[in-house]
Amino acid sequence: MSRRMPWASGYFRTGYAQDFKLIETRLERVSAGLFAVALSVFPFVASPFQLDLACQVFLAAIGSLSLMLLTGYAGQISLGHAGLLAAGAFTAGILFKEFGAPFWVTLPAAAAVGALLGIVFGLPSLRLRGLYLAVSTLALHFVVVYLGGEYETKRGYSTGIVIDPPSIGGYAVINPRIWYFVLLAAAAATLFICLNLIRSRTGRAWRAIRSHETVAEALGIGIASYKLLAFVVSSAITAVAGALFAYYRGFVSVEAFSLFLTIQYVAMVIIGGMGSLLGALLGAMFVTLFPYWIEAALAALPGAARYASVLFAVNYAAFGLVMILFLVFEPLGLVGIWHRIQTFFLLWPFKHRQVTGTNR
Repeated sequence: MSRRMPWASGYFRTGYAQDFKLIETRLERVSAGLFAVALSVFPFVASPFQLDLACQVFLAAIGSLSLMLLTGYAGQISLGHAGLLAAGAFTAGILFKEFGAPFWVTLPAAAAVGALLGIVFGLPSLRLRGLYLAVSTLALHFVVVYLGGEYETKRGYSTGIVIDPPSIGGYAVINPRIWYFVLLAAAAATLFICLNLIRSRTGRAWRAIRSHETVAEALGIGIASYKLLAFVVSSAITAVAGALFAYYRGFVSVEAFSLFLTIQYVAMVIIGGMGSLLGALLGAMFVTLFPYWIEAALAALPGAARYASVLFAVNYAAFGLVMILFLVFEPLGLVGIWHRIQTFFLLWPFKHRQVTGTNR
C-alpha cells in the first residue's frame, strides 16, 4: 500500500527513505513549526531575567546532549564533564588574553582541545569499566581545574579571566536578545548533529556496545575505535559549550567548574531519560530551572526572609531528593512520562490495561 489509509491505527512506513526523515507526520511538522515560532517570539516578550534563564538552558542543553551521546548511547561513564567545560572555557580565555584570538578561532581551538582530552582520557575506557572508568575520568576534572587555577595565579587573574564580547559580522554580541538567538542556533546545531550521529552507522555501533559489548564485537564492530570516537565527539562538543559559556558570562574562573557541575550534568541525563536526546533537552531544562523553582517556592512561604540563609542548603537537599525519586519511581525519566502522556492521547478514548494473573 503506497499511502496511509484514514482508518489506519497508526503511522506505517512504506519505504526505506522514510526511516531517514527527522519529521515524519503532519502533526510533528505542525508542532515543530509552532515551537519554532514560539522560540522566535519569546525574546521579544520576555524579561531580561527570563532571557538569561533561556540562555542558561541552551548552554546546558549543549552539554547534556554531548554527555547523552557518551553515556546514554555509547554506555561509557564519565565524571569529567565539568573539567571538559573548563578546558573549553580556559582555551577561549587564554587565546583571547595571550593572542587576542577572535571568536571564530577560539571555538574550533576549544573543540580541538576537547577532542585531544577525549583521546587521552578515553584510552582508559579500552581497559576499564564501571567504577574504575568513572574514577579515571574524574581525574580529568581535577587536572584541568588545577592547570586553570595555576594559570590564573601565575598571570595575576585572581578574580578570573575577563573576555570581551565576541564579534559576529562586525557587531559585538552584547544584547541579550542576540545572545539568545546565538545560543539557540548553537543548541539547535548540536541537536541536529546528535540526531544524525545516532541514526548513522556510528550511532548504531554505540548502541550495540551499550547493550552488550561482547555481542557487538562478535558482530564485527570495532569496540576500541568506537569507544574512543564516543569520547572524542562528546569531549569536543562539551569543550565548545564551555567556550560559549565563557563568552556569554564574559569571564572564566575555576570556581565556576566545581564537581557539583558534573553531578548536575549527570542528573540531566538521569532525570531527562537515559538514551534519549529529548530526555537530554528535558533534563537540561529541569535541572537548570529547578533552583529557581525552589527559590520561588520558599519566597511564597510566610516569613520568607528567614529562609534566605538556608536557601543554598535547601537547594542541595531538594536536588538530591529529586534524583532519588526519579531513580526509584521513574527510571525512564521525564521522557518516559512524556511517552505515557503521548500514548494516552494516541489511544484515547480506548482504555487499556495490562493483563496479570487471572484477571482477564
